[in-house]
Amino acid sequence: MRFLFLALVLFETVLSAQVRPLAQEHVAIWTSPDAGRLFGYTPGICRLTSGRLVVTHEISSAGKPVPPEGKAFHESRILTSDDGGKTWVHRASFDLSFARPFVAGKSLYILGRDRQVGIIRSDDEGVTWSDRSFLNDKGIWHQSACNVLHAKGNVYLVMEKHTPKRGVQGWQVADLAPVLMRAKADSDLTDRANWTFASELVFEDQPETRMPNAFGFPFHPMDPKKVTYLVPPKGRGLSPAGWLETNVVQFTDPNHVWCDPEARTFHLWMRANTGMTNYAAIAQVHENEDGTMTTSLVKTPAGTPMLYAPCPGGQMRFHVEFDEATKLYWLLSSQSTDSMIRPDAMPKERWATPDNERQRLVLHFSKNMIDWCFAGLVAKGETPKQSRHYASMCIDGDDLCIVSRSGDERAHSAHNGNLITFHRVANFRELVY
Repeated sequence: MRFLFLALVLFETVLSAQVRPLAQEHVAIWTSPDAGRLFGYTPGICRLTSGRLVVTHEISSAGKPVPPEGKAFHESRILTSDDGGKTWVHRASFDLSFARPFVAGKSLYILGRDRQVGIIRSDDEGVTWSDRSFLNDKGIWHQSACNVLHAKGNVYLVMEKHTPKRGVQGWQVADLAPVLMRAKADSDLTDRANWTFASELVFEDQPETRMPNAFGFPFHPMDPKKVTYLVPPKGRGLSPAGWLETNVVQFTDPNHVWCDPEARTFHLWMRANTGMTNYAAIAQVHENEDGTMTTSLVKTPAGTPMLYAPCPGGQMRFHVEFDEATKLYWLLSSQSTDSMIRPDAMPKERWATPDNERQRLVLHFSKNMIDWCFAGLVAKGETPKQSRHYASMCIDGDDLCIVSRSGDERAHSAHNGNLITFHRVANFRELVY
């Protein structure tokens, strides 16, 4: 009997450990002084060789005037930590949005946009910064703090060009073209001459986006040109289908069906705005002999076009990080638990449409970007309004360091949170099974 009792205690202990969040405890890097009017956005993170952590994020009034000046407020901030994320120093502010920090060569860079793609550089680990340089002159660009890939001595990342001449209204993700950018890692990345931009592939222009399919797309009624309101007269608006917030990966396993033996092909994994959950939109980029890069849709070994791929949380902004030690892709994303709810039955605290939950931040791993294994719940809010989402991560030794757009009970909404939080998942490779 005593043996049975001990076995039950052990079972309950193991079960409790399995469901306990990996990194619920956090450090608040930024807390809004006015939770109803000032919100935190776009957290990005990287680690320097010295061990210093660098975080960028935005503070915004979402275009609305705030006191005392009575004007809309926006600020992008740079912070560093030399104690593993326990304390943070505000180093500078800068004039770019949708930005991310990364290391290339001996320098630290932050790349974002102010209509055009812009970049700044630090040569003293984030203490002082150059003036911003623009890498193009035309277009309006978009992104989030998605990943940066280092391969073949180059830096690869994606910015998205907005092409607003197709009549799409509302949230115009159908008009976005994910553009892979490449530069030599040891070159001066503030010099536009050192960058190559891939060709543009716009979601709305692809006939495959309108092909008959058996995947349930679109799931809810969806107008291809304007917002569809799921709860009349103007509630729970669903924008036209599209892709956005792009990560870039390269398949180097020779057994992978999409591995390019010449290492000239890269794959783009994007948030899919379809009304469905757990699918990402995908595309590919091929480096040509002359150094140019061509973007196209992916094809299966059977030759059929493949616009969508299984991806836990692919309906929201996610982050992909490849770990050389395990040869695994790690996915940080939002977990959907209730996307089949009727739109008119959704609680008031739920944001937007049924596929748009932002409360639970989860971690998965995969050897091929298609078959995903659940690694754990990273952190969660206590209510649907208290979000943990739009997170970025970097590897710090045996740990994952994560920054999240977050909110507590004071948050304006699940989308407009009042916190930027730092989390650490210790010994993350031990989660592999």
